[in-house]
Formats: sequence, C-alpha cells, structure tokens
Amino acid sequence: MISQQYSIGNETLCNGYRCDNRVKIKLPMKSQREVSKESLKRHTTPIRPVVWSKFSDEQLLNMRFCDLGITVENSPMSNCMTDLYEELETKKISFRPHCWFSEEWFSPDGVPGIAIPFYLSHSRLRRLERKLMMEVEGGTREECMKILRHEAGHALDTAYQLSRRARWRVVFGKSSMRYPRSYCPLPGSKAFVLHLKRWYAQSHPSEDFAETFAVWLNEPERCQEQYEDWGARTKLEYVAEVMEQVSQRPVICAVRSEVEPLEGNTRTLRSYYREKRRRYAVGKPSFCERDLLRIFTCSTTSSNRMPACHVLEGCRRQLQSVDASWSVQYRYLVEQMLEEMTCRCRELDLCVDRPVNQVKREVLCLLVVNAMTFLQGKYHRLTL
Repeated sequence: MISQQYSIGNETLCNGYRCDNRVKIKLPMKSQREVSKESLKRHTTPIRPVVWSKFSDEQLLNMRFCDLGITVENSPMSNCMTDLYEELETKKISFRPHCWFSEEWFSPDGVPGIAIPFYLSHSRLRRLERKLMMEVEGGTREECMKILRHEAGHALDTAYQLSRRARWRVVFGKSSMRYPRSYCPLPGSKAFVLHLKRWYAQSHPSEDFAETFAVWLNEPERCQEQYEDWGARTKLEYVAEVMEQVSQRPVICAVRSEVEPLEGNTRTLRSYYREKRRRYAVGKPSFCERDLLRIFTCSTTSSNRMPACHVLEGCRRQLQSVDASWSVQYRYLVEQMLEEMTCRCRELDLCVDRPVNQVKREVLCLLVVNAMTFLQGKYHRLTL
C-alpha cells in the first residue's frame, strides 16, 4: 500500500492513522480531487451546503468558515429555536433571544443573544465534529434544547441586567468574578441544580444562574420533587420570582448585533480543529484509561468483535433498570462517568475479546469504585 500523509496542525497521519506509538485514530484519506487552500481563498461568495456536503473530510478541513454559507433559518436549528420560543411563551416571558452561527456555544457579554456552533447546521459537519472530537455537543435534540435553555438564561440575564440586582448576588454570588480555567466540582452538593454535564452550575455564579433558569424553564414538576430538600430550591424560587417581575417588561439591553459570526471569519476548519483538539486534549489519557485498556482490547480487523462502546451502552441500560433507589447525585455521577468512558473507548477504538457478561461485571465494578472515589472528595479537576 502506498503511504499517504496529511496533518492537522502538528499531528501527522499515515494511511488514515495518527503516527503515534500510543493510540491510533481513524481519519479520512486524502482525495485526489482535494480542494486546495489557494483555490478556496479565491472564493468571494459562500459555497452552497449542497456542494460541500459531498466533500471529503480533507476538502472540508480546507474550507473557511465564511465559505460555508449557512444560516440558522435554513438549518435544523430553526425548529429548536421555535421550541425554545414556545417554552418562553408558556412561561409568559415576552423576551426572545436572537441567534446566529459561530464557532462555539456562547452568549456574549452585552448582547442578549445566542451563538450556536456551526456543526449543528448540517449532518455533514456533525460527522466531521464527531470524528475529530469524539462527541458532538448538542448533537441530539434533547441535549441541544438543554444548552439552548441554558444560553437563554444568559441572554435573559443580559437583557434585564439581572446580575446587577443585590438579591441576585446574594443568591448566586458575584457575576463579575473571573472565570476559572478549571474547577473542582462537589458531586454530592445539593446547593446546585443538575442540568448540563460535569456539574456545570458549580463553575461560576453566572453559570449557576443559567443552569437554574434552564431547569425552571423546562422542569416545573422536577423542581418540586427532586429539589424539595436541596439548597438549590432557594435558587429556583428566586428565578420564578424574578421572572414574574420582568416577564412582560421591556428589556433594558436590546442590542441585536452578532458577535463572532461566520460571515467574516476567514479561519479554516483545519485551524479551528487543530486548536480545539489541543485545548480539549483529544487523544490524551482520561481518568479511567488504564482500567479501560485492561478490560478491553485494541480493535483488530476481525469482524466478529463487539465494539467496547456497545458494551457500555448495555451497561447503561442495565443500570437504568436498577438505579431507582440511588440518590440523584449518584445517578448523575454514574451517567457522567459512563459517557466519558464511552467517548474514550470510541477514541481508542477498543473492542471486546472475552465473554460480554464478564466484561460487563468488570465495568460495573469500575464504575462503583470510581463513583465512591468521587463522592469521597477525591475527584479530578475539570477544564472549563
């Protein structure tokens, strides 16, 4: 076979694999009809999605963001935004955040709107995101709506300047506090709601408010039952109170600009993923990697070996049938750990070469041991 090489940043790949002694990650082969960077730079108008959706990964990586030609109105995200607006209407909130495509999820300071990551605009971009990052943040409708509610909380905070209120600061803390590079969550804490992954409400006062708002917006019954004896109940009651006060009032900040939109972004997707993979340490060992390599084996050409991620999905279903007596915090913790393990197994391309039931028992033991370690305070630091 003729060896073919290409690179994302400093990562050289041969025949579709990273040239690395530790881990092999499948990536696409270079196409003979590759679109060169020079030819893309000559484009003055965006390329229609119907064209680039047929590109190879290598061709797509050479494209600039401004050439994607995507809009929220002509993407699946328009339906999600409609659902968000209907939820706001149900709560009698007149404010409607505007949205646009950018590189990441965020709601900018001073602009009551929501930036949505570009890869959610098209299935072809989602496939590229999953291949290079091993997961797609907001890739399912359920997760996408969770994040939209969260970002709507930020946008609403900006629109009504809620974080400047004295009572807001008493309940959540100072929003002016600098964002940390990382944080150490307390998995057993009842002072924060559980909504997005990784105990995100614990990362910063502004995230605490946005998470609390998201839970209040979509889960009124759960607010009453799950958080009955939690400290987070006070936060949910405050959100309900302040929303009743401002729901029909005109906004204080009505800026409708778009921050970091794709239209003027000349960065290539290759540059974006090079930086993103470095930032999130894709390919670096996770907390459970040594145990996963002990339980599973590296994939071979044999077609009768079951992927490790399929076994973990079976463990997830098995746990869901027996976790009724578990505390909310414990269920949430185990779900986070299973997701991280699944993502890492997919990244390492691990599979099963032993009886599945035996492997499942070992996985469940690993989950219990690590969960107890977390709950006893021996948790690891999470990157923000």
